[in-house]
Amino acid sequence: MVRFPFLWLVLILFRFVAGAQTVPPAPPTKPNKPSFIPFPILFSQPETGFGYGLAVLPVYRFGADTLTRPSNARLLLYRTTKRQSAIQLTHNIFTAGEKLLISGELSYYYDFPVSYYGFGPGTAPADKSEIQYRVFILNQRVLRRVVPHLFAGLQYRLTDLSDVHINSLTEDGRPNPLVTGRPLRERTGTTISSGAGPAFLFDNRDNILSTFRGNYLEVAALFNGSGLGSDNTFGRYQLDARHFQPLFKSERTILAVQLLAQFHSGYVPFRELANLGGANQLRGYYEGRYRDRQLLAAQAEIRHHLFWRLNGAVFGGVGQVGDSLDKLGEGGLKVAGGAGLRFQFNRRDRLNARLDYGAGRGNSSGVYFSIGEAF
Repeated sequence: MVRFPFLWLVLILFRFVAGAQTVPPAPPTKPNKPSFIPFPILFSQPETGFGYGLAVLPVYRFGADTLTRPSNARLLLYRTTKRQSAIQLTHNIFTAGEKLLISGELSYYYDFPVSYYGFGPGTAPADKSEIQYRVFILNQRVLRRVVPHLFAGLQYRLTDLSDVHINSLTEDGRPNPLVTGRPLRERTGTTISSGAGPAFLFDNRDNILSTFRGNYLEVAALFNGSGLGSDNTFGRYQLDARHFQPLFKSERTILAVQLLAQFHSGYVPFRELANLGGANQLRGYYEGRYRDRQLLAAQAEIRHHLFWRLNGAVFGGVGQVGDSLDKLGEGGLKVAGGAGLRFQFNRRDRLNARLDYGAGRGNSSGVYFSIGEAF
């Protein structure tokens, strides 16, 4: 039952080899200045409910070389109807000539309650408990271009989880062993995960905000240990492969596919486990509805231009989590699919606002309104 992702991997990697040199460079455009004017936002996700706040979304091309792809950043400050508050800054910066790619995240989630179902592929809706915490995340990656489109470098990730409050009872009032079975430090104290490791990236997408054609292949590892200040020693190994192509001669209809694999070794705290669901993969499942040490997931999306600034999309995905690789076939595959609309509020840089409806097994569903494509 676990062979399907490896078939996807073979097909996607074949496309990288066969098509890596066929992607034409982006046409020259004039350098542009970023806008740092904040604007109000409204959004909705199953994990947050309705949210409101401010966003700054600068897009900028560095240097005189107008073939350098645009850099972008996203600063969000928001509050949700589920009493969640957060500040998030993400960025992808191509220096002049794309000699360096600097990307990362700086986030602070303040009093952030979430639903926790435990870990493993067979958790039930009745296992849900609520966890509330504060978390600071610093994730930074600096990659240097080796040859055109191929980058290599280092990454660092820090997660500082504190002020953890857990309701150890399920919704029907039962003690939840999936909560009480975690170490006391994770349930009451501060847990710090700090790790560094190598990262390799092949990226020849024509536009990183909304891709029409190209490929993306990331292979990375993080090693967390006491030498870096981590409370737990564990490793994370990630593969993220994506392929984009027009289905016809025009660019009105785009096929996008992704394979994601995340594997862990050692003891992994619950906040750092691999998880399925959310706004970017297996839409229709609550983010973290299924979480464990190992994850394999694949998804595909067809994006079609409708009229004016409106685009439509249909998507579907499959995935699974497990404690070890040989257990990824247990518990039945998680399947989700849905459809959505895109509004291109920045035509020059193809930056979209999207509204998606996704549904999974077990009466799981969600409506997602956010900025940017899922992948």
